[in-house]
Amino acid sequence: MSRKNKLQKFADVLSFPNVYECYDVQHPSLVGVGMQPVDLKGRWRTAHFHNENPIVLELACGGGEYTVALAQQFANHNFIGVDIKGNRIWRGAKTALETGLTNAAFLRTRIEVIEYFFAPGEVDEIWITFPDPFPRPSKVNRRLTSPFFIEKYRRILRPGGLVHLKHDDPDFFRFTLDTVANDPRCRLLYADDDIYAHPLPWPELGIRTRYESMHLAEGKTIKYARFQIH
Repeated sequence: MSRKNKLQKFADVLSFPNVYECYDVQHPSLVGVGMQPVDLKGRWRTAHFHNENPIVLELACGGGEYTVALAQQFANHNFIGVDIKGNRIWRGAKTALETGLTNAAFLRTRIEVIEYFFAPGEVDEIWITFPDPFPRPSKVNRRLTSPFFIEKYRRILRPGGLVHLKHDDPDFFRFTLDTVANDPRCRLLYADDDIYAHPLPWPELGIRTRYESMHLAEGKTIKYARFQIH
């Protein structure tokens, strides 16, 4: 992508009413359209979505393909895609606006500070779709299913809230299952190391991002797990 195109996307995002951004993780706060400060913690339903429907996050959402597709499938839920890259979020946010999806929004921030933007119990479910597996042992705390992040999710999820993971990496998948098994306040509900080997148990698992399509073309199997955090 050229620098000009990237700068144009950043400018576009600043005008999108469905995007909120955090520019300083040392002092976490949000701005919306036109860089205007906004406080949505505990107020996402009333201040942005204007309904009382459940809130679902997609973490490391990239271009927001899963966020948009979930919003299209489940009109009675509110979806928020979270990513640090504004030029990635641009695509999902633009698609949501162009198709009139009022139940899809986007948050640009580092996930390490996610608890600054949601009140305890405000989030009902979390999707984690094909994040960086950070295979090196020195990067274990950067894995989005590490105990470090599980504790952050616990602060914003309702008790018993669901976490969904889709991934192609077998080591990351096993790491996730081990993390859940070793946390007495987590409960594994379902795990499958090859979801397309049989009919899908839930239709939303059939949503395919660009990365998932690439993994399948390379002959990789797609894994899925869902668990509760108490």
